[in-house]
Amino acid sequence: MVDDDEDICALVRATFEHAGYHVWTTNSAEAALALIQRIGLPHLAIVDLHMPGMDGFEFCAAVQRFSDLPVILLTADANEATIVRCIEQYAEDYVTKPFRPRELLARAGRVLRRIGDFGYTLDAQTRIDEGLAVDFAGQRALLQTKSVTLTPTETKILYLLMRNSGHTVTNDFLLRRLYPEGDVFEDTLRVHIRHLRQKIELNPAAPRYILTQRGAGYRFPRANELA
Repeated sequence: MVDDDEDICALVRATFEHAGYHVWTTNSAEAALALIQRIGLPHLAIVDLHMPGMDGFEFCAAVQRFSDLPVILLTADANEATIVRCIEQYAEDYVTKPFRPRELLARAGRVLRRIGDFGYTLDAQTRIDEGLAVDFAGQRALLQTKSVTLTPTETKILYLLMRNSGHTVTNDFLLRRLYPEGDVFEDTLRVHIRHLRQKIELNPAAPRYILTQRGAGYRFPRANELA
């Protein structure tokens, strides 16, 4: 929860914790980014739009450089153009203040059900197996003997595949989430996948983590498949 109003943060925290969620709150977007760097990505962010310093748009743009973190924007701004921009570019949902806490809780639950549960524990370093961990905020992969830098696109691809671990993620879905505002061909995606495999796979020709589902897309194994 990111909002410069401490009372709203306290209300949201109490509502969600009563429903069984674990909640972190910060009073600025800068503090939220620092928190993500320190403890890892959450499953969902509820973000105020207009805050001193970095605003909600800038926060979403920063986080979505390396992830596909689901966001609900919570704001007093009911301008139609603002709402359209939020939904088209950044947010899974948009709630205007004043808001009803139970409605916000229901909307959050719906977003999480639609997105699906992340198959791996989200920490500052998300451990895949003994040979690989991913630092999403730091945009790097941690191998057995070295750390390799990932591009924002490579990091986001890993996030999308790992969020849907055990399931085929179609080329079309990946392209729409990576490039929501432009037409990009599958050849571009294949180049990113090839570079990513060269960085994280022991044998890119026989990948362990990023599996090709011929004619459909790619799949990242569940943790129990890698055991």
